[in-house]
Amino acid sequence: MSKKPFLLALVLVVLCSCGAQSGAREDGASGEGNTPVETTEDNPHLSGKTAEEATEPTTPEPAAGQDAGPVEGPASRNTTGRPAVGTNGMVSSAHPLATRAGLEVLEAGGNAFDAAVAVSAALGVVEPEMSGIGGYGATVVYDAERGETRFLEVGSRVPESVDPSIFRPPTPNYQENRCGAPAVATPGNLNAWETLSEEYGDLEWRRLFDPAITYADEGFVIGEELAGWLGSEYGAFPANAQAIYGRGGTPLAAGDRLVQEDLVDSLRLIAEEGAGAVYSGGLGQAMVSEVQRQGGYLTLDDLRDNRVQLRETVGMDYQGYRVVTASPPATSWGALVRLGTMGQFDMQASDHNSVSYVHALTEISKWAFTQASQYTDPQTAQANLDLLLSERYWASEAATIDFSRASPYDPPIESDSALNCSPTGYTPTGYTPTGYTPAVSPDTRQHTTHFVVADREGNVVSSTQTLGNVFGSKVMPEGTGIWLNDEVAWARFEPAGNPFDAAPGRQIPYALGPTLVMRDGRPEVAIGTPGGRTILQTTPQVLTNIIDFDMDIQEAITSPRFSFVIPDLLLVEPGISASVRGELQAMGHAVYVEPELGNAHVLTIEYGPDGDPVRFTGGADPRGEGAAVGY
Repeated sequence: MSKKPFLLALVLVVLCSCGAQSGAREDGASGEGNTPVETTEDNPHLSGKTAEEATEPTTPEPAAGQDAGPVEGPASRNTTGRPAVGTNGMVSSAHPLATRAGLEVLEAGGNAFDAAVAVSAALGVVEPEMSGIGGYGATVVYDAERGETRFLEVGSRVPESVDPSIFRPPTPNYQENRCGAPAVATPGNLNAWETLSEEYGDLEWRRLFDPAITYADEGFVIGEELAGWLGSEYGAFPANAQAIYGRGGTPLAAGDRLVQEDLVDSLRLIAEEGAGAVYSGGLGQAMVSEVQRQGGYLTLDDLRDNRVQLRETVGMDYQGYRVVTASPPATSWGALVRLGTMGQFDMQASDHNSVSYVHALTEISKWAFTQASQYTDPQTAQANLDLLLSERYWASEAATIDFSRASPYDPPIESDSALNCSPTGYTPTGYTPTGYTPAVSPDTRQHTTHFVVADREGNVVSSTQTLGNVFGSKVMPEGTGIWLNDEVAWARFEPAGNPFDAAPGRQIPYALGPTLVMRDGRPEVAIGTPGGRTILQTTPQVLTNIIDFDMDIQEAITSPRFSFVIPDLLLVEPGISASVRGELQAMGHAVYVEPELGNAHVLTIEYGPDGDPVRFTGGADPRGEGAAVGY
């Protein structure tokens, strides 16, 4: 279809009723015959360059005696206004110490997959509220040797012995059953880390845990973010966790040193024994015993049966690129639907965060929440991607947008029951025309983590990992230092049998969206973010900032965001202008100001004439405390 500018679309929708138009290309076609393919030299912002940097030579000279090793060249850390630069690789994560762990592994001769294990383990120490051994996640990788992308699916499942009726009325305390130990699913992260190491890694497994063990053993000074979550959640911790994260019954504060002796022992055991320490060993037995003591359903058989799968990624063509992400049971395809539908409009620089832009993506997101149930098979968790990722479907969806008003919305659920579990002490505030009022759901908080890694061979990892809520289920088996997830809390329990229900042994579809942007079969961008139900809205916003609005990656990350959340709220960051907020409110949107949405991490790769990577850039979100650092 011919693309319509937002302003023209606004005029046309007032004057006429626009019907669906046929797609310009079939689903799965390359699209290169219809869309001019830009080179990284023509689009310096895609590689993270400033205009001045774009004119400088970028191919580094090999260091003496290091023809097959690292080459001499720039390496820097990002700032709020400038991407990090690297010559041999890039790591961006939600904590500087985790980023450092990945860099240490790269410097020791490891590849991106080794570094990803080290970053994952380190994040479980320095950002313990967000992810760890007891959690789950989604990881997309690019293997440069094989020239292929894969989705590392962790296989986390509802325990086989669960009776789903405990989560629904008329069961007494059914709401309470949706939190804590009954909500613990099989933790899959550790098996995923081991698969990364065995399938793709170069270094010895035990070496990958050295940074995490050091941080847990020697301790680290906690920052404002972890201190804030401790202040919120400490009262819900078991006594053994309170002893680790507090002193004299008071939670640690910013500037205090956190030492995690129990976690040191667990990490050393895992470094020696591998993932079997959890899935067939003593750590797993401790998990099962504590979960069952507190009324949960996890068993040793659940742990033994956990299997990681390397699945095909799912993707779409966009503006000359191939955007790929995790396939079902992940619902990452929701980000692709949003991107594809927005791509039906000819977006200009002036459209960025305009009334029309925010309105259009908000309307698309409303439909996406409904589509997730409507087009997902309740038995297999597979979505009808042939339809959802077709140009015909995107064009039809774009044509239904009324640019004069917000459409009425009947949410599939009124609220997320998981949000009743945690955070226990978080009081959100929202904007209304008369001021700030308690209104906005804590679903927007950063209950998850994301990181990206690339190495000089061109291998790339984009990984989103989580415990569900902050500190997961608040279950920590005595002597382990490991928080267990509350994945089951994120199910949709009503009506029974819906595609997101918590059936025994089932994988509940999850909204995590690690993403790669490919061109000529190679990754040029790796991206992802935490943020609960906002993840699949933040990702396309950052990507359009890079591809359509020609921003460098740090600018694209820093730029103000917005997100639609149930039951029918439009959250906008303060950087969205008051005039835009006012017009959106006048159109019928329930607009609220949310201080922060997400915590994105992005990297880019630029290739030389021989096809080898010659320059990396990295961005870290100023909304968090993370860092991107080049190697």
